[in-house]
Amino acid sequence: MERYLVKKGLVFVLLSALLLFVTAHASAHFGMVIPSDSMVMQEENKTITVTLAFAHPFEGNGMELVKPSVFAVMANGDKKDLLSSLKKTKVMGHTAWETDYAIKRPGVYMFYMEPEPYWEPAEDCFIVHYTKTVVTACGDDEGWDEEIGLKTEIVPLSKPYALYTGNVFQGIVKMNGKPVPYAEVEVEYYNRDGKLTAPTDYMVTQTVKADINGLFTYAVPKAGWWGFAALNPSETKMKYKGEDKDIELGAVIWINFQDMK
Repeated sequence: MERYLVKKGLVFVLLSALLLFVTAHASAHFGMVIPSDSMVMQEENKTITVTLAFAHPFEGNGMELVKPSVFAVMANGDKKDLLSSLKKTKVMGHTAWETDYAIKRPGVYMFYMEPEPYWEPAEDCFIVHYTKTVVTACGDDEGWDEEIGLKTEIVPLSKPYALYTGNVFQGIVKMNGKPVPYAEVEVEYYNRDGKLTAPTDYMVTQTVKADINGLFTYAVPKAGWWGFAALNPSETKMKYKGEDKDIELGAVIWINFQDMK
């Protein structure tokens, strides 16, 4: 009987440890808005493809993304609804969305989405990541630091394009238009071809904290697409099977860094 209780206790401990590992390992979700080009030059093709996904980008683990509730672009101060232009695709083996967008004039184009709430049983909460990326076109790069006016948003203090590998990126985390003191920001590389391996699981997702003014800083070590996700709880809750559950609100921005040649 005693041996049975010891074995049962050991199994419980192992299962608990596994649950903690899975929960921690699965915490780094990222909404993704990735354009085929972040700097469209005058002599280049002016049509870009914008892909929307939901995933663990470094590990290459995709999740289902139902059609977002909002997908739009803000350019030259005007917002245009692009939701009807989305077509289903696959990213990391799961449902994602994409559209081809023709750039017709110089300017800064901010593509953004608000997804439907995603229920994450491992964290016992809903997840909503307000995700954006910025594309500059044809020599005009005024207004790259403008706010779209999302529920929560990272406002860049560094240009969110034309950045070299090793450059510092700075942004201010905002919620309801106000800076979020000491916000936690998760940073992850889009390991698109799956060739990179992190030295340990701790290094799959980097984490930095903003200062009292909501300002954070991160120096990127490798060329490619990097996601920055500032996570904060919503002041409201949602029902799941009759129970009130928390909502994790993410302010996400995706930025491409390039090697100097």
